[in-house]
Amino acid sequence: MTNQEIEIEFKNLLTFDEFTSLCSAFKVKSDDFFTQENHYFDTPGFALKEKGCALRVRKKGDTFTLTLKQPAKEGLLETHQVVTEDEFVAMKNAKTGLINGIIANILNDELSITPSEVIYFGSLKTNRAELSYKDGLLVLDESNYMDTSDFELEYEVNNYAQGEKLFHELLEAYGIPLRETKNKIVRFYEAKACSLTGEGDQK
Repeated sequence: MTNQEIEIEFKNLLTFDEFTSLCSAFKVKSDDFFTQENHYFDTPGFALKEKGCALRVRKKGDTFTLTLKQPAKEGLLETHQVVTEDEFVAMKNAKTGLINGIIANILNDELSITPSEVIYFGSLKTNRAELSYKDGLLVLDESNYMDTSDFELEYEVNNYAQGEKLFHELLEAYGIPLRETKNKIVRFYEAKACSLTGEGDQK
């Protein structure tokens, strides 16, 4: 994995029926899904969120990857840093703040955020299936977080204009309306805020 890359993806929330219909159309079976966990971090005052950034550790198999997402001209700039399980646990338990490395340097030098202030907020677990589709990667996600679950279609591409056209054509072909879809971390924080204010399970 390179340290930095531009992520261009299109996403759309799905109903359960739309999700199962797409699984059927693309011949995706239950054993095609794998599980990954996103663990989200920010400062107590949400300094990263305020700058349009996101910070997570993704557990995939036995690998833990710390990723910082920053707004870019097209898509998002992702910076990756592989961490050990012990380093992840130390961050999660607020023993160290953010560990040293390229991401801590970006927070400190570019974003004026003190790495030692970073704390853990919670996790989101996703059951994911991936398949190639017209020079891109099509992703079907079922995500579970707080007391909420949702279904989502993502399309990861290298060319923004072409990818947007193909994604919209795909939705139209299967009769799926285009929905405003927030990133997983935003949906997670909104669900967490609802739980803290006692507003119940809202998406």
